[in-house]
Amino acid sequence: MFPATASLRLTAHLAMLSIVVGIAAGLGSAIFLSGLYAATDFRETHPWLLAFLPVAGLGIGWLYDRYGQGIVGGTQRILARMRGSQDEPIPWTMAPAIVVSTILTHLFGGSAGREGTAVQMGGGLAETLATWMRVPPSERTVVLSSGIAGGFGAVFGTPLAASVFAIELISRGHEKKYVAILPCLIAAFVGDRVCRALGITHHLYPVVPVQNLASAMAWAAIAGIGFGATSFAFVIANSAITAWANQRIATTWMRPFYGGLLVIGLTLAVGSHAYLGLSLPLIDRAFDPNGVAIGDFALKLLFTVITLGTGFKGGEVTPLFCIGATLGNTLATIFGQPHDLFAALGLVAVFAGAAKTPWASALLGVELFGVSLAPPLVIACLVSHFVSGGRGIYPTHDPSPAAIPSDTMRDDVVR
Repeated sequence: MFPATASLRLTAHLAMLSIVVGIAAGLGSAIFLSGLYAATDFRETHPWLLAFLPVAGLGIGWLYDRYGQGIVGGTQRILARMRGSQDEPIPWTMAPAIVVSTILTHLFGGSAGREGTAVQMGGGLAETLATWMRVPPSERTVVLSSGIAGGFGAVFGTPLAASVFAIELISRGHEKKYVAILPCLIAAFVGDRVCRALGITHHLYPVVPVQNLASAMAWAAIAGIGFGATSFAFVIANSAITAWANQRIATTWMRPFYGGLLVIGLTLAVGSHAYLGLSLPLIDRAFDPNGVAIGDFALKLLFTVITLGTGFKGGEVTPLFCIGATLGNTLATIFGQPHDLFAALGLVAVFAGAAKTPWASALLGVELFGVSLAPPLVIACLVSHFVSGGRGIYPTHDPSPAAIPSDTMRDDVVR
Protein backbone atom coordinates (compact mmCIF):
# COMPACT_ATOMS: atom_id res chain seq x y z
CA MET A 1 0.00 0.00 0.00
CA PHE A 2 1.30 3.46 -0.89
CA PRO A 3 2.28 5.65 2.13
CA ALA A 4 -0.19 8.36 1.12
CA THR A 5 -3.05 5.84 0.95
CA ALA A 6 -2.13 4.37 4.34
CA SER A 7 -1.98 7.83 5.86
CA LEU A 8 -5.38 8.73 4.42
CA ARG A 9 -6.95 5.54 5.76
CA LEU A 10 -5.44 6.17 9.21
CA THR A 11 -6.78 9.73 9.19
CA ALA A 12 -10.27 8.53 8.24
CA HIS A 13 -10.12 5.81 10.91
CA LEU A 14 -9.10 8.27 13.63
CA ALA A 15 -11.76 10.72 12.48
CA MET A 16 -14.45 8.07 12.86
CA LEU A 17 -13.16 7.17 16.32
CA SER A 18 -13.19 10.84 17.32
CA ILE A 19 -16.87 11.14 16.31
CA VAL A 20 -17.76 8.25 18.62
CA VAL A 21 -15.65 9.74 21.41
CA GLY A 22 -17.22 13.18 20.87
CA ILE A 23 -20.74 11.74 21.14
CA ALA A 24 -19.84 9.95 24.38
CA ALA A 25 -18.17 13.08 25.79
CA GLY A 26 -21.18 15.22 24.85
CA LEU A 27 -23.63 12.81 26.49
CA GLY A 28 -21.50 12.52 29.62
CA SER A 29 -21.03 16.30 29.82
CA ALA A 30 -24.76 16.92 29.47
CA ILE A 31 -25.48 14.58 32.38
CA PHE A 32 -22.71 16.15 34.44
CA LEU A 33 -23.69 19.76 33.74
CA SER A 34 -27.36 19.06 34.44
CA GLY A 35 -26.41 17.71 37.84
CA LEU A 36 -23.92 20.49 38.48
CA TYR A 37 -26.37 23.28 37.65
CA ALA A 38 -29.10 21.66 39.75
CA ALA A 39 -26.70 21.26 42.68
CA THR A 40 -25.55 24.87 42.40
CA ASP A 41 -29.09 26.25 42.23
CA PHE A 42 -30.18 24.15 45.20
CA ARG A 43 -27.19 25.24 47.31
CA GLU A 44 -27.71 28.92 46.51
CA THR A 45 -31.32 28.72 47.71
CA HIS A 46 -30.36 26.61 50.74
CA PRO A 47 -27.14 28.17 52.08
CA TRP A 48 -27.31 26.02 55.23
CA LEU A 49 -26.02 23.11 53.14
CA LEU A 50 -22.51 24.50 53.68
CA ALA A 51 -22.67 23.13 57.24
CA PHE A 52 -22.56 19.61 55.78
CA LEU A 53 -19.50 20.19 53.57
CA PRO A 54 -17.22 18.23 55.97
CA VAL A 55 -19.67 15.31 55.88
CA ALA A 56 -19.66 15.43 52.07
CA GLY A 57 -15.87 15.45 52.27
CA LEU A 58 -15.96 12.25 54.31
CA GLY A 59 -18.18 10.66 51.68
CA ILE A 60 -15.87 11.67 48.82
CA GLY A 61 -12.83 10.56 50.80
CA TRP A 62 -14.38 7.20 51.59
CA LEU A 63 -15.47 6.70 47.96
CA TYR A 64 -11.93 7.16 46.65
CA ASP A 65 -10.32 5.29 49.53
CA ARG A 66 -12.64 2.30 49.14
CA TYR A 67 -13.08 2.17 45.36
CA GLY A 68 -10.35 4.48 44.08
CA GLN A 69 -7.70 1.99 43.01
CA GLY A 70 -6.53 3.14 39.60
CA ILE A 71 -8.40 6.48 39.64
CA VAL A 72 -6.63 8.42 42.41
CA GLY A 73 -4.51 11.12 40.79
CA GLY A 74 -7.01 10.95 37.94
CA THR A 75 -5.92 13.83 35.71
CA GLN A 76 -2.29 12.85 36.12
CA ARG A 77 -3.08 9.29 35.04
CA ILE A 78 -5.08 10.51 32.04
CA LEU A 79 -2.23 12.75 30.90
CA ALA A 80 0.31 9.98 31.37
CA ARG A 81 -1.74 7.67 29.16
CA MET A 82 -2.39 10.43 26.66
CA ARG A 83 1.34 11.07 26.36
CA GLY A 84 2.03 7.46 25.49
CA SER A 85 2.43 5.62 28.79
CA GLN A 86 1.67 1.90 28.41
CA ASP A 87 1.15 1.37 32.13
CA GLU A 88 -2.12 0.39 33.81
CA PRO A 89 -5.23 1.31 31.77
CA ILE A 90 -7.75 3.78 33.14
CA PRO A 91 -10.71 1.92 34.69
CA TRP A 92 -14.25 2.70 33.53
CA THR A 93 -15.14 3.81 37.07
CA MET A 94 -13.14 7.04 36.70
CA ALA A 95 -15.87 8.92 34.80
CA PRO A 96 -18.80 8.23 37.15
CA ALA A 97 -16.64 8.68 40.26
CA ILE A 98 -15.41 12.14 39.26
CA VAL A 99 -18.89 13.25 38.15
CA VAL A 100 -20.56 12.22 41.42
CA SER A 101 -17.80 13.61 43.64
CA THR A 102 -17.67 16.94 41.78
CA ILE A 103 -21.44 17.41 42.06
CA LEU A 104 -21.22 16.66 45.80
CA THR A 105 -18.42 19.22 46.17
CA HIS A 106 -20.57 21.91 44.55
CA LEU A 107 -23.80 20.91 46.28
CA PHE A 108 -22.28 21.55 49.70
CA GLY A 109 -20.23 24.64 48.84
CA GLY A 110 -16.70 23.64 47.89
CA SER A 111 -14.84 26.18 45.74
CA ALA A 112 -14.04 24.19 42.62
CA GLY A 113 -14.54 24.13 38.88
CA ARG A 114 -15.49 21.61 36.22
CA GLU A 115 -12.46 21.30 33.93
CA GLY A 116 -10.86 18.55 36.03
CA THR A 117 -14.09 16.62 35.65
CA ALA A 118 -14.16 17.30 31.89
CA VAL A 119 -10.60 16.02 31.47
CA GLN A 120 -11.12 12.89 33.57
CA MET A 121 -14.58 12.15 32.23
CA GLY A 122 -13.61 12.68 28.58
CA GLY A 123 -10.35 10.81 28.94
CA GLY A 124 -11.92 8.01 30.96
CA LEU A 125 -14.74 7.53 28.45
CA ALA A 126 -12.24 7.59 25.58
CA GLU A 127 -10.07 4.97 27.28
CA THR A 128 -13.10 2.74 27.88
CA LEU A 129 -14.26 3.07 24.27
CA ALA A 130 -10.73 2.42 23.00
CA THR A 131 -10.63 -0.78 25.04
CA TRP A 132 -14.04 -1.96 23.82
CA MET A 133 -13.16 -1.15 20.21
CA ARG A 134 -9.70 -2.77 20.49
CA VAL A 135 -7.84 0.36 19.46
CA PRO A 136 -4.12 -0.44 19.20
CA PRO A 137 -1.69 1.27 21.63
CA SER A 138 -0.23 3.30 18.76
CA GLU A 139 -3.55 5.15 18.43
CA ARG A 140 -4.43 5.52 22.12
CA THR A 141 -2.75 8.92 22.45
CA VAL A 142 -4.94 10.38 19.71
CA VAL A 143 -8.13 8.80 21.08
CA LEU A 144 -7.47 10.06 24.62
CA SER A 145 -6.58 13.52 23.32
CA SER A 146 -9.86 13.65 21.43
CA GLY A 147 -11.67 12.55 24.60
CA ILE A 148 -10.20 15.45 26.53
CA ALA A 149 -11.05 17.84 23.69
CA GLY A 150 -14.60 16.50 23.54
CA GLY A 151 -15.11 16.85 27.28
CA PHE A 152 -13.61 20.33 27.50
CA GLY A 153 -15.49 21.55 24.44
CA ALA A 154 -18.80 20.22 25.70
CA VAL A 155 -18.41 21.53 29.26
CA PHE A 156 -17.32 25.05 28.29
CA GLY A 157 -18.95 25.40 24.88
CA THR A 158 -15.66 26.45 23.27
CA PRO A 159 -14.68 23.72 20.78
CA LEU A 160 -11.81 25.57 19.08
CA ALA A 161 -10.09 26.31 22.38
CA ALA A 162 -10.81 22.76 23.56
CA SER A 163 -9.01 21.19 20.61
CA VAL A 164 -5.94 23.39 21.10
CA PHE A 165 -6.08 22.75 24.86
CA ALA A 166 -5.85 18.99 24.28
CA ILE A 167 -2.94 19.43 21.86
CA GLU A 168 -1.06 21.71 24.28
CA LEU A 169 -1.41 19.11 27.03
CA ILE A 170 0.61 16.65 24.97
CA SER A 171 4.30 16.97 25.86
CA ARG A 172 6.35 19.21 23.62
CA GLY A 173 7.81 17.35 20.71
CA HIS A 174 5.41 14.41 21.05
CA GLU A 175 5.13 12.73 17.69
CA LYS A 176 1.37 12.27 17.99
CA LYS A 177 0.43 15.90 18.49
CA TYR A 178 0.11 16.72 14.79
CA VAL A 179 -1.87 13.56 14.01
CA ALA A 180 -4.25 14.47 16.85
CA ILE A 181 -5.23 17.90 15.51
CA LEU A 182 -8.10 16.80 13.27
CA PRO A 183 -9.53 14.18 15.69
CA CYS A 184 -9.44 16.71 18.53
CA LEU A 185 -11.27 19.28 16.41
CA ILE A 186 -13.91 16.75 15.42
CA ALA A 187 -14.43 15.44 18.95
CA ALA A 188 -14.61 18.95 20.42
CA PHE A 189 -17.23 20.13 17.92
CA VAL A 190 -19.26 16.91 18.15
CA GLY A 191 -19.15 16.97 21.95
CA ASP A 192 -20.25 20.60 22.01
CA ARG A 193 -23.11 20.06 19.56
CA VAL A 194 -24.38 16.94 21.34
CA CYS A 195 -24.33 18.74 24.67
CA ARG A 196 -26.22 21.73 23.28
CA ALA A 197 -28.71 19.47 21.49
CA LEU A 198 -29.58 17.96 24.85
CA GLY A 199 -30.60 21.38 26.16
CA ILE A 200 -27.44 22.47 27.97
CA THR A 201 -26.75 26.20 27.86
CA HIS A 202 -23.45 27.83 28.76
CA HIS A 203 -22.65 30.93 30.73
CA LEU A 204 -22.54 33.99 28.46
CA TYR A 205 -19.94 36.71 28.78
CA PRO A 206 -20.16 40.24 27.37
CA VAL A 207 -18.55 41.08 24.04
CA VAL A 208 -15.74 43.44 25.04
CA PRO A 209 -15.11 46.34 22.64
CA VAL A 210 -11.61 47.68 22.00
CA GLN A 211 -11.47 51.45 21.58
CA ASN A 212 -7.71 51.78 21.03
CA LEU A 213 -6.00 48.55 19.94
CA ALA A 214 -2.42 49.79 20.39
CA SER A 215 -3.17 50.98 23.92
CA ALA A 216 -4.99 47.74 24.76
CA MET A 217 -2.01 45.69 23.60
CA ALA A 218 0.43 47.75 25.66
CA TRP A 219 -1.71 47.48 28.78
CA ALA A 220 -2.19 43.75 28.15
CA ALA A 221 1.58 43.30 28.39
CA ILE A 222 1.73 45.25 31.66
CA ALA A 223 -1.27 43.52 33.21
CA GLY A 224 0.06 40.16 32.03
CA ILE A 225 2.87 40.49 34.56
CA GLY A 226 0.34 40.66 37.39
CA PHE A 227 -1.68 37.83 35.92
CA GLY A 228 1.40 35.63 35.62
CA ALA A 229 2.48 36.39 39.18
CA THR A 230 -0.97 35.39 40.41
CA SER A 231 -0.83 32.17 38.39
CA PHE A 232 2.47 31.39 40.06
CA ALA A 233 0.99 32.14 43.49
CA PHE A 234 -1.95 29.82 42.78
CA VAL A 235 0.30 26.93 41.77
CA ILE A 236 2.58 27.37 44.78
CA ALA A 237 -0.34 27.69 47.21
CA ASN A 238 -2.05 24.69 45.66
CA SER A 239 1.07 22.59 46.07
CA ALA A 240 1.64 23.82 49.63
CA ILE A 241 -1.89 23.01 50.80
CA THR A 242 -1.72 19.56 49.20
CA ALA A 243 1.64 18.85 50.86
CA TRP A 244 0.38 20.12 54.21
CA ALA A 245 -2.72 17.93 54.07
CA ASN A 246 -0.72 14.87 53.06
CA GLN A 247 1.83 15.37 55.83
CA ARG A 248 -0.42 16.43 58.70
CA ILE A 249 -3.51 14.27 58.09
CA ALA A 250 -2.42 10.66 57.82
CA THR A 251 -5.88 9.21 57.12
CA THR A 252 -6.62 10.04 53.50
CA TRP A 253 -10.40 10.06 53.73
CA MET A 254 -10.27 12.53 56.64
CA ARG A 255 -8.50 15.23 54.62
CA PRO A 256 -11.63 16.56 52.89
CA PHE A 257 -13.41 16.59 56.27
CA TYR A 258 -10.88 19.04 57.70
CA GLY A 259 -10.84 20.96 54.43
CA GLY A 260 -14.60 21.39 54.73
CA LEU A 261 -14.20 22.77 58.24
CA LEU A 262 -11.63 25.28 56.96
CA VAL A 263 -13.97 26.42 54.17
CA ILE A 264 -16.80 26.91 56.68
CA GLY A 265 -14.50 28.91 58.95
CA LEU A 266 -13.35 31.11 56.09
CA THR A 267 -16.93 31.70 54.96
CA LEU A 268 -17.93 32.79 58.46
CA ALA A 269 -14.86 35.00 58.70
CA VAL A 270 -15.52 36.89 55.46
CA GLY A 271 -19.31 36.86 55.89
CA SER A 272 -20.07 35.91 52.29
CA HIS A 273 -20.91 32.84 50.18
CA ALA A 274 -19.61 34.54 47.02
CA TYR A 275 -16.42 32.45 46.93
CA LEU A 276 -18.15 29.06 47.02
CA GLY A 277 -18.77 26.85 44.00
CA LEU A 278 -18.07 28.26 40.54
CA SER A 279 -18.57 31.91 41.68
CA LEU A 280 -20.13 32.82 38.32
CA PRO A 281 -21.98 35.87 39.77
CA LEU A 282 -18.64 37.18 41.03
CA ILE A 283 -17.17 36.76 37.55
CA ASP A 284 -20.08 38.73 36.06
CA ARG A 285 -19.59 41.57 38.55
CA ALA A 286 -15.91 41.78 37.63
CA PHE A 287 -16.90 43.40 34.33
CA ASP A 288 -18.52 46.34 36.15
CA PRO A 289 -16.41 49.24 37.50
CA ASN A 290 -17.65 48.86 41.08
CA GLY A 291 -18.63 45.22 40.94
CA VAL A 292 -15.97 43.61 43.15
CA ALA A 293 -13.76 44.41 46.10
CA ILE A 294 -9.99 44.71 45.80
CA GLY A 295 -9.24 41.50 47.70
CA ASP A 296 -11.81 39.27 46.01
CA PHE A 297 -9.26 37.55 43.77
CA ALA A 298 -7.08 36.60 46.76
CA LEU A 299 -10.04 35.22 48.70
CA LYS A 300 -11.23 33.13 45.75
CA LEU A 301 -7.69 31.79 45.39
CA LEU A 302 -7.58 30.85 49.08
CA PHE A 303 -10.99 29.15 49.06
CA THR A 304 -10.05 27.16 45.95
CA VAL A 305 -6.66 25.86 47.04
CA ILE A 306 -8.09 24.76 50.40
CA THR A 307 -11.00 22.98 48.72
CA LEU A 308 -8.94 21.17 46.10
CA GLY A 309 -5.78 20.75 48.13
CA THR A 310 -7.59 18.83 50.86
CA GLY A 311 -9.21 16.37 48.50
CA PHE A 312 -12.50 17.70 47.15
CA LYS A 313 -13.06 17.09 43.45
CA GLY A 314 -13.66 19.42 40.56
CA GLY A 315 -11.22 21.52 38.63
CA GLU A 316 -9.19 24.69 38.72
CA VAL A 317 -10.20 26.43 35.50
CA THR A 318 -13.45 28.21 36.43
CA PRO A 319 -11.97 29.35 39.78
CA LEU A 320 -8.96 30.61 37.81
CA PHE A 321 -11.40 32.48 35.55
CA CYS A 322 -12.86 34.13 38.65
CA ILE A 323 -9.45 34.91 40.15
CA GLY A 324 -8.27 36.44 36.87
CA ALA A 325 -11.43 38.45 36.17
CA THR A 326 -11.58 39.95 39.68
CA LEU A 327 -7.84 40.67 39.61
CA GLY A 328 -8.32 42.36 36.24
CA ASN A 329 -11.03 44.54 37.74
CA THR A 330 -8.67 45.55 40.55
CA LEU A 331 -5.82 46.34 38.14
CA ALA A 332 -8.17 48.39 35.96
CA THR A 333 -9.09 50.47 39.00
CA ILE A 334 -5.42 50.99 39.85
CA PHE A 335 -4.38 51.93 36.30
CA GLY A 336 -7.54 53.79 35.34
CA GLN A 337 -8.34 51.47 32.44
CA PRO A 338 -11.59 49.88 31.19
CA HIS A 339 -12.77 47.31 33.70
CA ASP A 340 -14.42 45.03 31.16
CA LEU A 341 -11.22 44.86 29.09
CA PHE A 342 -8.99 44.01 32.06
CA ALA A 343 -11.53 41.52 33.43
CA ALA A 344 -11.60 39.69 30.08
CA LEU A 345 -7.80 39.66 29.84
CA GLY A 346 -7.43 38.40 33.39
CA LEU A 347 -10.07 35.71 33.01
CA VAL A 348 -8.01 33.86 30.39
CA ALA A 349 -4.47 35.02 31.22
CA VAL A 350 -4.37 33.65 34.78
CA PHE A 351 -5.61 30.34 33.38
CA ALA A 352 -2.89 30.50 30.69
CA GLY A 353 -0.15 30.93 33.28
CA ALA A 354 -1.41 28.24 35.63
CA ALA A 355 -2.27 25.63 32.99
CA LYS A 356 0.67 26.36 30.65
CA THR A 357 -1.73 26.52 27.71
CA PRO A 358 -1.33 30.09 26.38
CA TRP A 359 -2.67 29.51 22.87
CA ALA A 360 -5.73 27.60 24.01
CA SER A 361 -6.39 30.30 26.61
CA ALA A 362 -6.15 33.11 24.06
CA LEU A 363 -8.45 31.24 21.68
CA LEU A 364 -10.84 30.66 24.57
CA GLY A 365 -10.94 34.41 25.09
CA VAL A 366 -11.71 34.97 21.42
CA GLU A 367 -14.60 32.50 21.57
CA LEU A 368 -15.96 34.12 24.74
CA PHE A 369 -15.38 37.84 24.10
CA GLY A 370 -15.06 38.35 20.36
CA VAL A 371 -12.34 38.31 17.74
CA SER A 372 -11.58 42.05 18.06
CA LEU A 373 -9.90 41.30 21.39
CA ALA A 374 -7.54 38.70 19.90
CA PRO A 375 -4.24 40.70 19.86
CA PRO A 376 -4.35 41.85 23.52
CA LEU A 377 -5.57 38.39 24.58
CA VAL A 378 -2.59 36.72 22.94
CA ILE A 379 -0.17 39.20 24.52
CA ALA A 380 -1.65 38.87 28.00
CA CYS A 381 -1.62 35.07 27.83
CA LEU A 382 1.93 34.82 26.53
CA VAL A 383 3.27 37.28 29.12
CA SER A 384 1.41 35.48 31.91
CA HIS A 385 2.74 32.13 30.68
CA PHE A 386 6.31 33.46 30.71
CA VAL A 387 6.10 35.24 34.08
CA SER A 388 4.45 32.31 35.87
CA GLY A 389 7.51 30.11 35.43
CA GLY A 390 7.77 26.43 34.60
CA ARG A 391 5.40 24.92 37.17
CA GLY A 392 1.71 24.49 36.47
CA ILE A 393 -1.43 22.70 37.59
CA TYR A 394 -0.72 19.82 35.21
CA PRO A 395 2.32 17.50 35.32
CA THR A 396 4.94 18.26 32.69
CA HIS A 397 6.23 14.73 32.21
CA ASP A 398 4.90 11.21 32.16
CA PRO A 399 4.79 9.68 35.61
CA SER A 400 4.90 5.97 36.16
CA PRO A 401 2.29 4.42 38.47
CA ALA A 402 4.91 4.40 41.21
CA ALA A 403 5.25 8.16 40.86
CA ILE A 404 1.52 8.76 41.21
CA PRO A 405 0.83 9.03 44.93
CA SER A 406 -1.69 6.47 46.11
CA ASP A 407 -2.17 8.23 49.44
CA THR A 408 -3.25 11.61 48.12
CA MET A 409 -6.80 12.75 47.57
CA ARG A 410 -5.82 15.34 44.95
CA ASP A 411 -6.73 14.98 41.28
CA ASP A 412 -3.61 16.76 40.07
CA VAL A 413 -0.20 16.63 41.67
CA VAL A 414 1.61 19.86 40.86
CA ARG A 415 5.17 19.33 39.73
